[in-house]
Amino acid sequence: MPRKAAAKVTEDGEPEVQAPRRSTRITSQPKPTEPEEPTKPVKKPAAPRRKKRNAGEADAQEENGQEDSVKKAKLDEPAEGSSSAGLAAIDIGDSLPSYTLKNEKSEDVDICTLTAEKGLVLFLVPKADTPGCTTQACGFRDIYPDFTSQSYEVYCLSADSPVAQTKWQTKKNLPYPLLSDPKRVLIKALTGGGTRTARSHFIFEKGGKLVEKKNPVKAAESPRLALEFIKGLDAEAMAVDAPTSDVTPAETAPAEPEEAKEA
Repeated sequence: MPRKAAAKVTEDGEPEVQAPRRSTRITSQPKPTEPEEPTKPVKKPAAPRRKKRNAGEADAQEENGQEDSVKKAKLDEPAEGSSSAGLAAIDIGDSLPSYTLKNEKSEDVDICTLTAEKGLVLFLVPKADTPGCTTQACGFRDIYPDFTSQSYEVYCLSADSPVAQTKWQTKKNLPYPLLSDPKRVLIKALTGGGTRTARSHFIFEKGGKLVEKKNPVKAAESPRLALEFIKGLDAEAMAVDAPTSDVTPAETAPAEPEEAKEA
């Protein structure tokens, strides 16, 4: 058997302790890298302040089509005494203004042209194809010929889209046109504002002057009241136009008999 190598001893006679051998596998592994310090966020430079424009620069920019946002906001504000940005309130004695809306066919209609040749009955409904509004609309449908015989046209006005109005018109066989006012500009001018469209009707004579309004009005009574008012106007006009007699009472006195004259 091979002999074991004699253990080395120190000068004091103690056995020498040898350091353990490090594995080549461990020493071959790369040293762990130290974690990098987090990068600090870079502050963006502050935006440069805009210089105030003087009068000359402002005029030049407006000429080039660049509007000042402050001026634009002021232009969008409603004018004093008006119900919207461009349409004043309409009351008895006022004329129907020039304002364009879409009808149920999405065609442009200038409302002031509706009274050029005839009178106009304009009735307002809160929402198309709802029970109360259908009652009012069908009431005008059923006596529509009575209005046309008095030389008055009938129009329905609501904030519904032309598509919704067309469906309602077809469903209920409404013979008159419908006007769409989604921004409620004309509606507010007629009713005085509010968050909803008030059920009502307005009567304009030929030429555009507002002569009657019912705001609010019951759905079932609106058509009848409108027609009665128009017939009343017609009766008054006939009374005014009736010829008056220019003959005096002396001229109409019966002639005396011949016998009385001889006596």
